Amino acid sequence: MSARIAFLHTGAVVIGPVAEQARAVLPDATFVNYLDDRIVADLGDPGLADSVPRRVADLVHAAKSAGADAVMLTCSSISQLAAPVAAEVGIPVLRIDEAMADAAVGAGQRIAVVATLPTTLNPTVALLRERAGLAGRDPRIVSEVVEGAFAAVSSGDRALHDLLVAAAVERLAADADVVVLAQASMASAAGAARVDVPVLSSIGPGVERLAAFVAEGVRR
Repeated sequence: MSARIAFLHTGAVVIGPVAEQARAVLPDATFVNYLDDRIVADLGDPGLADSVPRRVADLVHAAKSAGADAVMLTCSSISQLAAPVAAEVGIPVLRIDEAMADAAVGAGQRIAVVATLPTTLNPTVALLRERAGLAGRDPRIVSEVVEGAFAAVSSGDRALHDLLVAAAVERLAADADVVVLAQASMASAAGAARVDVPVLSSIGPGVERLAAFVAEGVRR
């Protein structure tokens, strides 16, 4: 029986890129997408931020009811919810940015993180610290939120988004061993920067790890 995988998104812009890569590495799997495109905004609203964990859990419950074998969270802003939600719902909940974080930790001692939203920055840095601790490392991490980039991509101006992100990457890369793009929606900017260090985004490594997880489940 082929795997049924649910992706939980907080922005529609990543649905296409994630689906494309997932189909390439898991051609026999069935995919379903769940979207709550207010989560990121609501995380910045003191009156609504506390509702997010319950909303994520409800969506994972829905995925389980629909037959999902596993769920992948595609937004770094909610990565920290993966473990508690998995424990509550009873199916695996994976983080799309975990493989990227592991690669960054392995790439060097100086990690630069670039985000386009403040709500994504702290969870990404926390994930890097978590994975570094598991690897027995203590990297120096610097970070920056690129002003105007999220507004650009939200309005459909991908070219401006990539230009702004690439400029930040080039600036931070001068004193870094690796640069991390904190959001899956930033992946298109990875190739726009002219730097001599790796620029990591989450979709490719995350989907590859998902494929390995599915393959391991099949072998059991």
